[in-house]
Amino acid sequence: MGNRLSKIYTRTGDDGSTGLADGNRIAKNARRVEAMGTADELNCHIGVLVEHLNDEAEIATAMGRIQHHLFDLGGEFAIPGSNVINEQHIQWLEETLDQFNADLPPLKNFILPGGTPAAAQCHLARAVCRRAERVVVALGQEDSINPNSRHYLNRLSDLLFVVARVLARRNGGEEVLWEQHRSTI
Repeated sequence: MGNRLSKIYTRTGDDGSTGLADGNRIAKNARRVEAMGTADELNCHIGVLVEHLNDEAEIATAMGRIQHHLFDLGGEFAIPGSNVINEQHIQWLEETLDQFNADLPPLKNFILPGGTPAAAQCHLARAVCRRAERVVVALGQEDSINPNSRHYLNRLSDLLFVVARVLARRNGGEEVLWEQHRSTI
Protein backbone atom coordinates (compact mmCIF):
# COMPACT_ATOMS: atom_id res chain seq x y z
CA MET A 1 0.00 0.00 0.00
CA GLY A 2 1.83 3.06 -1.28
CA ASN A 3 0.06 5.84 0.59
CA ARG A 4 -1.46 5.25 3.96
CA LEU A 5 -4.91 6.69 4.44
CA SER A 6 -4.87 9.22 7.23
CA LYS A 7 -8.21 10.76 6.33
CA ILE A 8 -11.02 8.43 5.30
CA TYR A 9 -13.48 10.90 3.82
CA THR A 10 -12.43 12.93 0.80
CA ARG A 11 -15.76 14.27 -0.48
CA THR A 12 -14.63 13.45 -4.02
CA GLY A 13 -17.42 10.88 -4.32
CA ASP A 14 -20.18 13.26 -3.33
CA ASP A 15 -20.97 13.75 -7.03
CA GLY A 16 -21.76 10.04 -7.46
CA SER A 17 -18.39 9.06 -8.88
CA THR A 18 -15.55 7.00 -7.48
CA GLY A 19 -11.89 6.68 -8.29
CA LEU A 20 -10.37 3.57 -9.77
CA ALA A 21 -6.87 2.47 -8.84
CA ASP A 22 -5.60 3.74 -12.19
CA GLY A 23 -6.75 7.29 -11.36
CA ASN A 24 -9.82 7.37 -13.59
CA ARG A 25 -13.20 8.26 -12.12
CA ILE A 26 -16.40 6.43 -12.98
CA ALA A 27 -19.99 6.40 -11.74
CA LYS A 28 -20.55 4.56 -8.47
CA ASN A 29 -23.27 2.50 -10.14
CA ALA A 30 -21.06 1.35 -13.04
CA ARG A 31 -20.80 -2.42 -13.53
CA ARG A 32 -17.07 -2.28 -12.77
CA VAL A 33 -17.81 -0.74 -9.37
CA GLU A 34 -20.59 -3.30 -8.85
CA ALA A 35 -18.08 -6.09 -9.57
CA MET A 36 -15.62 -4.60 -7.08
CA GLY A 37 -18.35 -4.20 -4.47
CA THR A 38 -19.76 -7.68 -4.92
CA ALA A 39 -16.29 -9.22 -4.60
CA ASP A 40 -15.90 -7.23 -1.37
CA GLU A 41 -19.34 -8.35 -0.14
CA LEU A 42 -18.43 -11.98 -0.87
CA ASN A 43 -15.17 -11.52 1.03
CA CYS A 44 -17.17 -10.21 4.01
CA HIS A 45 -19.49 -13.23 3.96
CA ILE A 46 -16.51 -15.56 3.89
CA GLY A 47 -15.07 -13.62 6.84
CA VAL A 48 -18.28 -14.29 8.77
CA LEU A 49 -18.06 -17.96 7.75
CA VAL A 50 -14.52 -18.18 9.13
CA GLU A 51 -15.79 -16.83 12.46
CA HIS A 52 -18.34 -19.70 12.56
CA LEU A 53 -15.69 -22.38 12.04
CA ASN A 54 -14.92 -24.15 15.29
CA ASP A 55 -12.14 -26.73 15.07
CA GLU A 56 -12.23 -26.58 11.26
CA ALA A 57 -8.64 -25.49 10.68
CA GLU A 58 -8.39 -26.96 7.18
CA ILE A 59 -11.50 -25.14 5.98
CA ALA A 60 -10.52 -21.92 7.78
CA THR A 61 -7.10 -21.98 6.13
CA ALA A 62 -8.64 -22.46 2.68
CA MET A 63 -11.17 -19.67 3.30
CA GLY A 64 -8.40 -17.33 4.46
CA ARG A 65 -6.52 -17.94 1.24
CA ILE A 66 -9.72 -17.30 -0.73
CA GLN A 67 -10.20 -13.99 1.10
CA HIS A 68 -6.80 -12.86 -0.17
CA HIS A 69 -7.72 -14.00 -3.69
CA LEU A 70 -10.97 -12.03 -3.52
CA PHE A 71 -9.15 -8.90 -2.40
CA ASP A 72 -6.84 -9.36 -5.39
CA LEU A 73 -9.88 -9.89 -7.62
CA GLY A 74 -11.41 -6.61 -6.45
CA GLY A 75 -8.11 -4.93 -7.20
CA GLU A 76 -8.13 -6.46 -10.66
CA PHE A 77 -11.53 -4.85 -11.31
CA ALA A 78 -10.21 -1.53 -9.94
CA ILE A 79 -7.49 -1.44 -12.61
CA PRO A 80 -9.07 -2.02 -16.03
CA GLY A 81 -6.92 -4.31 -18.14
CA SER A 82 -5.07 -5.88 -15.21
CA ASN A 83 -4.77 -9.66 -14.82
CA VAL A 84 -4.16 -10.86 -11.29
CA ILE A 85 -6.25 -14.04 -11.11
CA ASN A 86 -4.61 -16.76 -13.19
CA GLU A 87 -4.81 -20.47 -13.98
CA GLN A 88 -2.95 -21.38 -10.77
CA HIS A 89 -5.72 -19.80 -8.70
CA ILE A 90 -8.32 -21.85 -10.55
CA GLN A 91 -6.23 -25.02 -10.32
CA TRP A 92 -5.88 -24.56 -6.57
CA LEU A 93 -9.66 -24.16 -6.22
CA GLU A 94 -10.26 -27.34 -8.22
CA GLU A 95 -7.76 -29.33 -6.15
CA THR A 96 -9.23 -28.00 -2.91
CA LEU A 97 -12.75 -28.76 -4.12
CA ASP A 98 -11.78 -32.33 -5.06
CA GLN A 99 -10.18 -32.81 -1.64
CA PHE A 100 -13.28 -31.71 0.29
CA ASN A 101 -15.66 -33.55 -2.06
CA ALA A 102 -13.81 -36.90 -1.85
CA ASP A 103 -15.62 -38.21 1.24
CA LEU A 104 -19.10 -36.85 0.45
CA PRO A 105 -21.81 -39.19 -0.78
CA PRO A 106 -23.24 -38.52 -4.25
CA LEU A 107 -26.11 -36.06 -4.40
CA LYS A 108 -29.55 -37.62 -4.78
CA ASN A 109 -31.59 -34.60 -3.67
CA PHE A 110 -31.39 -30.85 -3.82
CA ILE A 111 -30.03 -29.34 -0.63
CA LEU A 112 -31.52 -26.41 1.25
CA PRO A 113 -29.26 -23.93 3.04
CA GLY A 114 -28.85 -24.98 6.65
CA GLY A 115 -27.70 -27.88 8.76
CA THR A 116 -25.42 -25.80 10.98
CA PRO A 117 -24.81 -22.05 11.30
CA ALA A 118 -21.49 -22.48 9.46
CA ALA A 119 -23.11 -24.47 6.63
CA ALA A 120 -25.89 -21.89 6.28
CA GLN A 121 -23.32 -19.07 6.17
CA CYS A 122 -21.35 -20.98 3.55
CA HIS A 123 -24.51 -21.30 1.42
CA LEU A 124 -25.07 -17.55 1.77
CA ALA A 125 -21.50 -16.92 0.59
CA ARG A 126 -22.17 -19.29 -2.34
CA ALA A 127 -25.27 -17.33 -3.35
CA VAL A 128 -23.34 -14.05 -3.23
CA CYS A 129 -20.56 -15.69 -5.25
CA ARG A 130 -23.07 -16.63 -7.95
CA ARG A 131 -24.27 -13.02 -8.02
CA ALA A 132 -20.67 -11.82 -8.31
CA GLU A 133 -20.24 -14.17 -11.26
CA ARG A 134 -23.35 -12.73 -12.96
CA VAL A 135 -22.05 -9.19 -12.43
CA VAL A 136 -18.67 -10.13 -13.91
CA VAL A 137 -20.34 -11.76 -16.92
CA ALA A 138 -22.31 -8.54 -17.48
CA LEU A 139 -19.14 -6.46 -17.07
CA GLY A 140 -17.39 -8.65 -19.63
CA GLN A 141 -20.16 -7.94 -22.12
CA GLU A 142 -19.46 -4.21 -21.99
CA ASP A 143 -15.74 -4.03 -21.17
CA SER A 144 -12.63 -6.16 -21.40
CA ILE A 145 -12.01 -8.38 -18.37
CA ASN A 146 -9.67 -11.19 -17.46
CA PRO A 147 -11.66 -14.38 -18.25
CA ASN A 148 -9.90 -16.12 -15.37
CA SER A 149 -11.79 -13.89 -12.94
CA ARG A 150 -15.08 -15.30 -14.23
CA HIS A 151 -13.72 -18.86 -14.13
CA TYR A 152 -12.47 -18.31 -10.58
CA LEU A 153 -15.89 -17.23 -9.33
CA ASN A 154 -17.54 -20.18 -11.05
CA ARG A 155 -15.20 -22.65 -9.34
CA LEU A 156 -15.42 -20.82 -6.03
CA SER A 157 -19.21 -21.17 -5.93
CA ASP A 158 -18.78 -24.91 -6.51
CA LEU A 159 -16.23 -25.10 -3.70
CA LEU A 160 -18.52 -23.18 -1.33
CA PHE A 161 -21.34 -25.61 -2.11
CA VAL A 162 -19.12 -28.60 -1.31
CA VAL A 163 -17.77 -26.98 1.88
CA ALA A 164 -21.35 -26.25 2.98
CA ARG A 165 -22.13 -29.95 2.54
CA VAL A 166 -19.06 -30.89 4.57
CA LEU A 167 -19.95 -28.46 7.35
CA ALA A 168 -23.57 -29.65 7.53
CA ARG A 169 -22.41 -33.26 8.00
CA ARG A 170 -19.69 -32.64 10.59
CA ASN A 171 -20.17 -33.77 14.19
CA GLY A 172 -23.15 -35.97 13.40
CA GLY A 173 -25.08 -33.23 11.60
CA GLU A 174 -27.15 -33.69 8.47
CA GLU A 175 -27.78 -31.80 5.28
CA VAL A 176 -31.23 -30.29 4.89
CA LEU A 177 -32.76 -32.02 1.88
CA TRP A 178 -35.42 -30.47 -0.30
CA GLU A 179 -38.63 -32.48 -0.24
CA GLN A 180 -40.56 -32.29 -3.48
CA HIS A 181 -44.22 -31.32 -3.09
CA ARG A 182 -43.72 -30.36 0.57
CA SER A 183 -44.69 -26.80 -0.28
CA THR A 184 -48.13 -27.86 -1.50
CA ILE A 185 -51.04 -27.27 0.80
